[in-house]
Amino acid sequence: MPVVVVESPAKAKTINKYLGSDYTVLASYGHVRDLPAKNGSVEPDDDFAMTWEVGNDSKKHVRAIAEALKNDNALILATDPDREGEAISWHLQEALTKRRSIKKDTAVSRVTFNAITKDAVTEAMRNPRQVDMPLVEAYLARRALDYLVGFNLSPVLWRKLPGARSAGRVQSVCLRLIVEREMEIEAFRPQEYWSVRAHLATPRGQSFEARLTVLGGEKLDKFSLGNATSAELAVQAVTSRKMSVLSVEAKPAARNPSAPFMTSTLQQEASRKFGMGARQCMNTAQRLYEAGLITYMRTDGIDMAPEAVQEARAEIETRYGKEYVPSEPRIYKNKAKNAQEAHECIRPTDMSRDAKSLKVSEEDQRKLYDLIWKRTLACQMAGARMERTTVDIGSSDKQVVLRATGQVVLFDGFMRVYEEGRDDVVDEDDNRLPQIMEGENLKFAASIAAQAEKAGPEGARLSGDGATLALQHHTQPPPRYTEATLVKRMEELGIGRPSTYASVITTIQDREYVRKDKNRLFPEDKGRIVTIFLLNFFKRYVEYDFTAALENQLDDVSAGEKDYKALLDSFWRDFSAAISETSDLRISEVLDVLDEALAPQLYPPRDDGGDPRQCPKCGAGQLHLKTSRTGGFVGCGNYPECNYTRPISGEGAEGYERVLGEDDGDEIHLKSGRFGPYVQRGEATPENKKPPRSSLPKQGKDYLPGWGPNDVTLEQAVTLLTLPREIGQHPDGGMVSSNLGRFGPYIMHQRPDEEKPVYVNLKETLDVFEVGMNRAVEMLAEKRANPGRGRSSAAAKPLKELGEHPSEGGPVNVMDGRYGPYVKWGKVNATLAKDIEAKDVTMEMAVALITEKTGKTASKKKAPAKKKAVPKNATAKKAPAKKTAKKSASED
Repeated sequence: MPVVVVESPAKAKTINKYLGSDYTVLASYGHVRDLPAKNGSVEPDDDFAMTWEVGNDSKKHVRAIAEALKNDNALILATDPDREGEAISWHLQEALTKRRSIKKDTAVSRVTFNAITKDAVTEAMRNPRQVDMPLVEAYLARRALDYLVGFNLSPVLWRKLPGARSAGRVQSVCLRLIVEREMEIEAFRPQEYWSVRAHLATPRGQSFEARLTVLGGEKLDKFSLGNATSAELAVQAVTSRKMSVLSVEAKPAARNPSAPFMTSTLQQEASRKFGMGARQCMNTAQRLYEAGLITYMRTDGIDMAPEAVQEARAEIETRYGKEYVPSEPRIYKNKAKNAQEAHECIRPTDMSRDAKSLKVSEEDQRKLYDLIWKRTLACQMAGARMERTTVDIGSSDKQVVLRATGQVVLFDGFMRVYEEGRDDVVDEDDNRLPQIMEGENLKFAASIAAQAEKAGPEGARLSGDGATLALQHHTQPPPRYTEATLVKRMEELGIGRPSTYASVITTIQDREYVRKDKNRLFPEDKGRIVTIFLLNFFKRYVEYDFTAALENQLDDVSAGEKDYKALLDSFWRDFSAAISETSDLRISEVLDVLDEALAPQLYPPRDDGGDPRQCPKCGAGQLHLKTSRTGGFVGCGNYPECNYTRPISGEGAEGYERVLGEDDGDEIHLKSGRFGPYVQRGEATPENKKPPRSSLPKQGKDYLPGWGPNDVTLEQAVTLLTLPREIGQHPDGGMVSSNLGRFGPYIMHQRPDEEKPVYVNLKETLDVFEVGMNRAVEMLAEKRANPGRGRSSAAAKPLKELGEHPSEGGPVNVMDGRYGPYVKWGKVNATLAKDIEAKDVTMEMAVALITEKTGKTASKKKAPAKKKAVPKNATAKKAPAKKTAKKSASED
């Protein structure tokens, strides 16, 4: 029986069903070897020799494969059909050869399939090949580059910028995009402009809205009406004239469907429509792929197999009718440069199965599958036919002209199934217009007044009859990136590859260089400092063109057109020189350069024309950029005499320091510390080195609603600063108090006869302000009676009960832990990813996490071996029988 190796146990289980008992299917659990995380794993002076090491978690998996090869002298490597999959197969072959499990006569082959279906798997088995070494060499080059950048640049950051954690070849360029967008937003100065709209009615009583486009015979541009006065004059000019329809122009228009999904477009659409992060999207798609429901999800190709196209067309005709099937199949051109890595698009393996017909319990999987199924069918459907109408309304002298636009859908085509989400505002052309005929006289209607109420007194000017409205606008800064728009921008620039986007975006958030708030990405001060440092001292290596060109060279390696060691040598020569130059710089020199580079953002011009660097607290010192373990900040040069500090984002920056107000003669500050935002009474002084402070309260991983850094008020801050709160004297003596700690709310009490205080966790954060004496005494008594029960007893009730483990038995629950929700099964605790809510966890997800944590595939418990029947005439020999049973168990 040949030994087939795939990456995951879920995939192994599915494939084993298709191949049957003639094959032994095992999982490698991803990569089995990696570069040790220490210097010397890549040796530039030794022709870039790379030292590989089998991970501790992988040794048992390699051992299992080696054991299987003792009986089956044939190895089939069936890992994923991409560069990483090729690398895993190569690593397995190398590791097994090194331990002599692969011999000279061992047949080793490589098979790939784009979908885990019976037809695809059996077809792949009929067409084996050898490991594709150009693809492996492209992986080796990419891995060596990432190692050389990380292990040489990161130590420079540690020494020069305390608090900086790492830098990476792609992650630093991705971070630069977010930081530069934030700097654009900060430098943006809004410009005022006004628009005029009128609500008009046809002779048939149907109303519609039109905007002013011509005034005084001159065509208006965006900023023609620059203030309220000019807008009011425009309103008067409109309302003082009789309006009639000058022209009605209707033009046919068509819309064609979007191409089927590839990795980046799937991530973008899942973010737009479901708010899914890139990592969450790919994890969900991975499970759909392993279940055989969709084709391979890491792809930069948009072409579709001919048989899949025909299947989609047939399904469209069955469900929607012949008119929805175009006369010819739609062919989408593959944009991937390298044909070796241009896989098929992401599509369902069976077009006839919609989301409702799936036996999938996980909501995310159902939603993502539905998205993929609809997009795939839509891409082969007929285009939508519309009629776009433009109506010009004006005075007889044409000194005032208004325009209304809209469209009518004549045939919905693909739009019946699916429309792609948008990152921008919906176009006015989407409006529907009533029947309007050229030459008709129109009347002003009054219902536009509701818009004036929404705009507010300063944002609108309304005509006397309430039918014409001038609306105030201000130009808006560019929007912060979402994960979807960031992926789109990286793809446009050619930075990274589709399979890397999710891990790159996750890494910069895990490094605390970037935070995600309401689906938008904000750079932290730490991330901003790292970016400015790299732009000043390693500019070439964070340039968009350089990074994109390097990706193209790696594609050339995978196509067999470039030697990977020549690529590494060319990169290392200049990079190592830049490292050497920067290593000699003192921290003060680095900070001076960064201070100068950031000056426009750090020290914007003051309204009074004063020195922007003058310390606002002491008035004598000059402000300078400084660093600490938690990132960069601006501080007074007169320290320690003056301890003024502020974040580099500026006073009142979102989520950072500001003065909330005064209480009892003290200023109440909101500050940002090592463990997050906190409030403080007054400033630290030599006499009062530790003023009263309190962290903002959290419930789980998130801030308590209304208590976040952007919401907290002076009253709330003063309430927080009353902590610890004295509840009252315990009957046994000693004060009972409540407080907020690093790990949540608690009550505390120490009796006179106790050496240490007793702590009891509170379930709800606001209980610290509300818990009464009776309840506190009761909880303390329970804790003393059961001293071994800590936080888990206070939160013993699971957040979600999932039921019995399907194969091993025992309850599987989602619990609330100190560091967030986790899956609990017996003694196994498996942490949930940050972007997964407890309520969304399914048994399938939980079992996968438990399997990953334990490092073994959950299997059904074996029934005890049956004892051999002893003939009636035979003499029973108990000792040998025991020995035989023991031997049988070990052989199993």
